[in-house]
Amino acid sequence: MPGISRKIIGCTAAAGALLLTLTGCAGTGPAAANVDLGSGPARAGKVKKGALDGVTLSFASYGGIYQDGQETAAVKPFAAESGAKVLSDGPTDYTKVKAQVDAKNVTWDVVDTDTLWAERQCGKLLMPLDSKIVDASKLPKGMESKCSVPAMSYGVVLMYDKKKFGNNPPKGWADFLDTAKYPGKRAIPGIASDASPGALEAALLADGVAPGQLYPLDVDRALKKLTSVRSSLVFWDTGARSQQLLESGEVSMAMVWSGRAYSAVKNGAHFAPQWNQFLPVSDSLAVPVGAKNPKASMALINYYLGATEQAKLTELTSYSPINTDAKPKLDKLASQYLTTTPERQAQALKVDMSWWAKNQEQIIQKWSDWLAR
Repeated sequence: MPGISRKIIGCTAAAGALLLTLTGCAGTGPAAANVDLGSGPARAGKVKKGALDGVTLSFASYGGIYQDGQETAAVKPFAAESGAKVLSDGPTDYTKVKAQVDAKNVTWDVVDTDTLWAERQCGKLLMPLDSKIVDASKLPKGMESKCSVPAMSYGVVLMYDKKKFGNNPPKGWADFLDTAKYPGKRAIPGIASDASPGALEAALLADGVAPGQLYPLDVDRALKKLTSVRSSLVFWDTGARSQQLLESGEVSMAMVWSGRAYSAVKNGAHFAPQWNQFLPVSDSLAVPVGAKNPKASMALINYYLGATEQAKLTELTSYSPINTDAKPKLDKLASQYLTTTPERQAQALKVDMSWWAKNQEQIIQKWSDWLAR
């Protein structure tokens, strides 16, 4: 999670995370077959009152302000309405998910994960979601997946110095890497152990590749383009660092997470966003294979997707809602940084998440080697 501190939240205050792991306190209660979620089609944000009396579930996420917001906006109201007891744990750890699935002792029923990891583990560590229980009809187009749904959304956005380029702002990533037309330092993510949509797509667009022809990514060509402007690049490895670069004016442009961009401008940075070709990003909610009560787990996910719940989550965390009917109450500046409005979605670059999921591990090696040169 970008820019959010993480903390471990135990199974219960008395028992702690260790007890959760040892006793399997999640997923207990009536067997999945005995859960009656009511008749009729699923509706996001709804659950039959008292349907899960006696059921215990565990919700694992990244802790901090983000998980606090998830619990306040959706998890606790779901528990109150459904009758389920929902325990919180975290931070999300993929080795723990694998260990639980391999041991056939799954104690995390709903897990907040990286979207690329969720895509890669669909049908392996994560089970397909039941469309009869999870209503994905209000998700922004293209954000649905077989084994997961987005937990929230943000974006990788181009920020430019208004003092330098306000009269002739960059129109997209080709301008971002045009150091002759737009001189100055550019900030891009430079995390050696990670690679994700952003810099490689920008480089290929700047090298003349049409947006609809980006995938499969020509990684070598992208790195060659980045090498040609490397002397103008500044690398950031944390969200806090990217925000600092904007606020200090050390760079003229930056590729940053939209939440950090908003925070920088709110703090007085003289930068503005260019939303054309921004790259949408999200976390995902999923159910591990072997969850003891998958129907109840999916009912929690369905409730989480509700418009009211998503609006509240945005108000608490500043992440964009993933229900298109959500109407969060935000100030004017915060509203400008929402990434899931119809206007913003029309400006988004189409990212092939399936391709990224299949190729991310190999790209990380190439990216790490390039950064180390």
